Amino acid sequence: MTRDFMPQPNRGRLPARLMAAASLVALLASCAVGPDFTAPDGPETKGYTEDGIPKTEIPDAKEKEQRFVLGKKINGDWWQLFHSERLNSVLQQAVAGNQSLVAARATLAQSLEVVAEARGILFPQLDLSAGAQRQVFSNAFIGQPGKTAPFNLFTIGPTVSYALDPFGGNLRRIEQQQATAHYQDYELDAAYLTLTGNAATQALTIASARAQIKAVETIINDDKENLRLVQSELQAGEATQIDVEQANSQLAADRTLLPPLRQQVSVARHALSVLVGRLPAAWVPPDFDIEEFTLPEELPVSLPSDLARQRPDILASEAQLHAASAAIGVATAQLYPNINLSASFTQEALSVSPLFQAENSIWSIGGQLLAPVFHGGTLEAQKRAAVDAFDGALANYKQTVLSSFGQVADVMEALSHDAELLEAQRRALESAETSLRLTRTTYQYGNVGVLLVLDAQRLTEQARLGYVRAQAQRYLDTVQFLTAMGGGWWDWAAKDKDAKDKAAQEQAATVEETADK
Repeated sequence: MTRDFMPQPNRGRLPARLMAAASLVALLASCAVGPDFTAPDGPETKGYTEDGIPKTEIPDAKEKEQRFVLGKKINGDWWQLFHSERLNSVLQQAVAGNQSLVAARATLAQSLEVVAEARGILFPQLDLSAGAQRQVFSNAFIGQPGKTAPFNLFTIGPTVSYALDPFGGNLRRIEQQQATAHYQDYELDAAYLTLTGNAATQALTIASARAQIKAVETIINDDKENLRLVQSELQAGEATQIDVEQANSQLAADRTLLPPLRQQVSVARHALSVLVGRLPAAWVPPDFDIEEFTLPEELPVSLPSDLARQRPDILASEAQLHAASAAIGVATAQLYPNINLSASFTQEALSVSPLFQAENSIWSIGGQLLAPVFHGGTLEAQKRAAVDAFDGALANYKQTVLSSFGQVADVMEALSHDAELLEAQRRALESAETSLRLTRTTYQYGNVGVLLVLDAQRLTEQARLGYVRAQAQRYLDTVQFLTAMGGGWWDWAAKDKDAKDKAAQEQAATVEETADK
């Protein structure tokens, strides 16, 4: 029996009539030739890495801790975990205005109509034909010379045809189209997840780059002050031209750090504008600051057995596998006979007035059996090709699962290492600040020159730059982790359906109101 493989959270978006039809087709397809699809089992593993859940806590660390919480679900608006009102606003605008989501919705709507089109073959096909002709017949077919006089012929009547489909080829075609619709549904969810992840990443990139620009600008100011003092000492005979050139070279080298960071901000701003669905010249995102974001303390970790049921890329690959399975049934059914029933009823007369009289009725009813006998191996080759396509789809599905679990493992380890790096950078910054404080104290007593103070200050700013980078990377990897876990798209899918239903109701009400007027 082909079972409905859609997970419970995403049942809301597809129309109820499609879900009912899918259940009916699944029931009927149990009598069809070809394999009955069953969703592959999830990976038999208890963790994502060889050591289980990586540790993100650093003993005696002063940085904010993050903890992996096994079995906890992610909310659809996962970016709210960062507690940034400006980020929330931008993400809402992105979800509302992104054109990739609009395109994905249209593609899903198209695939649903294709399912409705395919479903029509389950019902008798009724057509009405009518015609008016003026004819002349030759008497040669009755062995007489000459020809008949011109006359008019009027016909009208219905025709009915129905394919019995005893081996379920049409049912498998419908099943294939329904699986394709499921695929497009999950592609829409994947587009949402990609959009929100990219938008949050660009916002954090802006904040990170701006923080680094501030640190570099402070370093450059220190370099300028260092150069001024060295030039003063040169005039006093306490420094050499080499010292001046070294200070000038350091200033020039540090200045090269600013253009790439400013370009990074520009690129992130433009990318965020595009994600929101606005032209970069017409909409400028906020100047995010790293201080306005709060690092989520708890990171929800789905069980490995659940991840395969909540990542839209895995579910989309599974839907493609389902479509490939149904294609085998379609190819198999072509190897067996098919029966078509037809009936027609026609009124035929030489003028319009007697057209509907009983003596002018013509009808026919019959059946046709079409059985393949010899096609030069074409049908068998089509079936083998369908089996090969299924094997390829199965391999793609397995590779998607492997890649997904690999991504989760990578980002979990990254968060563990981010915590270590951030703590190390904090200690380096504290050490540099202590050295600067001691150097300044020693300078006040006249034991060291001002250049040592400036060098200590510059080292402190470099340590602060490293700390800012490590802090930003921790935020960025947190975004990657939340999206790798599925990003709670099932909550958004339900909201998206509710919004579409509400819009449809409002449109229907408007049409009805217009009609009344």
